[in-house]
Amino acid sequence: QVQLVESGGGLVQAGGSLRLSCAASGRTISNIAMGWFRQAPGKEREFVATIGRNIVITSYADSVKGRFIISRDNAKNTVYLQMNSLKPEDSGVYYCATNTHTYYTVSQLSSDYDAWGQGTQVTVSS
Repeated sequence: QVQLVESGGGLVQAGGSLRLSCAASGRTISNIAMGWFRQAPGKEREFVATIGRNIVITSYADSVKGRFIISRDNAKNTVYLQMNSLKPEDSGVYYCATNTHTYYTVSQLSSDYDAWGQGTQVTVSS
């Protein structure tokens, strides 16, 4: 059973950058797709980005495309989310998750994700 721990969140001014990390333990995540989601107060959890097990495939929500970059280091069993040009609407709790359902591709559906971390808070001030 995999455990996921997110880190790297914090308070940043609009236009700034943060790099989130998601460290996995308990099993290797090198052969499964991974994703990042976020949830703002009073809103539903929404998809942010995903990376396939082969690293080549990535997918982003339109709201973050061109500003966020998802990557992974399989040797460290870790997934990253580089967030640039941050906006106040990017604020929320960011979660990473494993996707063991879509082996050959990636998914933006939270229902395809099984293990979730506890989340890390990102706050962007205007």
